[in-house]
Amino acid sequence: METSEASRKLVHAGAGGLAFLLKYLEPAQAIGCALAAVLFNRFALAPLGGRRLFRGEERRHPWTSGIVIYPVAVLLLLLLFRERLEVAAAAWGILAGGDAAAGALGRWRGRQPLPWNHRKTLEGSAAFAVAATLAAATLLTWMGRPPLQAIALAIPTALFAAVVESLPWRLDDNLTVPLLAALFLRGLIEVDTGQLRAAAPQLAADFLWAAAANILIGLVARRLGTVDRSGMIAGILIGTITWTFAGWRGFLVLVIFFVLGSAATRLGYRRKARAGIAQERRGARSAGHAVANCAVAVFLAFLVASAAAPATYLLAFVCAYATAAFDTVSSEIGQAYGGRPILSTTLRSVPAGTDGAISWTGTFAGLLAAAIVAACARSTGLIAPGLPGLVLAAAFIGSTADSFLGATLERRGLMDNHAVNFSNTLVGALAGIGLAALTLPPS
Repeated sequence: METSEASRKLVHAGAGGLAFLLKYLEPAQAIGCALAAVLFNRFALAPLGGRRLFRGEERRHPWTSGIVIYPVAVLLLLLLFRERLEVAAAAWGILAGGDAAAGALGRWRGRQPLPWNHRKTLEGSAAFAVAATLAAATLLTWMGRPPLQAIALAIPTALFAAVVESLPWRLDDNLTVPLLAALFLRGLIEVDTGQLRAAAPQLAADFLWAAAANILIGLVARRLGTVDRSGMIAGILIGTITWTFAGWRGFLVLVIFFVLGSAATRLGYRRKARAGIAQERRGARSAGHAVANCAVAVFLAFLVASAAAPATYLLAFVCAYATAAFDTVSSEIGQAYGGRPILSTTLRSVPAGTDGAISWTGTFAGLLAAAIVAACARSTGLIAPGLPGLVLAAAFIGSTADSFLGATLERRGLMDNHAVNFSNTLVGALAGIGLAALTLPPS
């Protein structure tokens, strides 16, 4: 490892020690310190002798450097979780400890590439998970959690963060890892173990029905060519987990999304194929598509069954699938029948299939798809009568975020389509929670 790289890793890991100070700081004080760190690293560090910490391209574009993005991530953690500084501290520790361990062991002993990302190694990911667990458990205990509870929260959060770190996204890990780990941890804190124990018999019965139904549906979908082998396996797992924790009504929302997306993909397929913008393998969806569109909703389904107040997570669950339906249908219909779309960031005409392009036809079709998902959830009693309009608004926000990310980061090669799809369902779910908090009276 070059001296500058070794120094970067030392600074990266050492800065994580500052997370222990959060126990003694008010949120406003912590935010102020993080903002000062952002400004110092961006404008003062290089002139004061820290230039060798920046790689060649980063010296010309400092805002793309992990040296600057790191304190930006900490600042975002403190802003988003200022009422739960323990979450910010643990995520900060995961970022500092996990990344340093993965980088060191991955370069020193890394031999086995990961199947989904040959740039990462099994040894590096294992080191990340172990170091992240130790850092998160230590900081959660330091911030006041009982040790056993801290360990129980740290282990799944660290494993989740290790998976996020291993994904072949082209966004900086200094952003994706701590922010997603913090959201995951924040959800786990809501889990009521007593409620899970009480629901265990029903969950076990639902699991048996769910597994049988999803195996059958997966085989049929594979036969029809709507999924490939990996997509079938992922779909069976996702469907089984969804039915087990969110019930048959939640599973029906997933099925509606899948049917709408598959139909939109097949509609006008020849026209899209002639233009060179059709989905590969005649639209058969892979495991990557399934995970990108459903991962957020699967976690929300678990919270529906385990949280003391599940209504918020039910709403977010529906919003996530409404967003996925909006995005998939608008994209597929817009490419086939939307004429020449415009780019969401410039409003200039661009060829069909351009990342971030939108059309009136596609937008209307996507809105209709989201409305069908919302109507399904409302008709089965999954959400309250006054909420379908809120679901549509959240889905529109999520799909708008998808277009923006496509037009900016995806076009520049900083995100792939799976990362964009995951992000838009996350934005849609969070938008639903935020809109509910702003517009609905407290229960």
